[in-house]
Amino acid sequence: MSSLSERLKERYFGSEEHPYRTFERKIDSLIHRDETLLDAGCGRTAPVLAKYRGKVKRLIGADLVDFPTAIDGIELMNADLAQLPIPDGSVDVVMSRSVMEHVVDPAAVYREIARVLKPGGRFVFLTGNFWDYAAIITNLVPNRFHPWIVARTQGRAEIDVFPTAYKTNTRAAVNKWANGAGFEIVSYEYLGQYPTYFMFNGLLFLVATGYEKLIRRFDALRFLRGWILVVLRKQS
Repeated sequence: MSSLSERLKERYFGSEEHPYRTFERKIDSLIHRDETLLDAGCGRTAPVLAKYRGKVKRLIGADLVDFPTAIDGIELMNADLAQLPIPDGSVDVVMSRSVMEHVVDPAAVYREIARVLKPGGRFVFLTGNFWDYAAIITNLVPNRFHPWIVARTQGRAEIDVFPTAYKTNTRAAVNKWANGAGFEIVSYEYLGQYPTYFMFNGLLFLVATGYEKLIRRFDALRFLRGWILVVLRKQS
């Protein structure tokens, strides 16, 4: 990580809310104490789900990874998101952060999430935008090279880098899969953030910052921002 990048980040993005926090605020606005919250793709230690202990009645985390240990107050399930061991209509809110870009069969996942949700239940996900430059580059580079690249540009452990598919990462794709599973789209937002993939080099970070500021300045370019935040509602 470059010290110049750190200074530029603080100068140009220091007061901005990260999309992760925007996502969490959205979840906060939808949950109630007597409800069940499912984190679809919760990760090995369910870090996001753990923030909601005491805020809802029941917490469930599902992922295909191996969980290193039990987590107090959270039910962990080693399961494919297309085959969840959860009864029909038993969940109030499903959340998913940085997961949908990895889904290879979106039709099956959308249907399964709709199945476990109660009528009127919400499915909220934050995922990378297909039209973001990082996603475009990712799609051009074979998946087998992704762990090595991410480890060196972002410092993330290679074991936590998973193959990407980007099959439900555009407005048209979300419309298609949501309608097919019986969801209505409540909201669809484009969010931006600092150029995280270029933190390793100050000059590249500066160039990417200029691009980020440009696509924020013109509303017609909002579809190029790095993230999409989607809220779906299961129809009655």
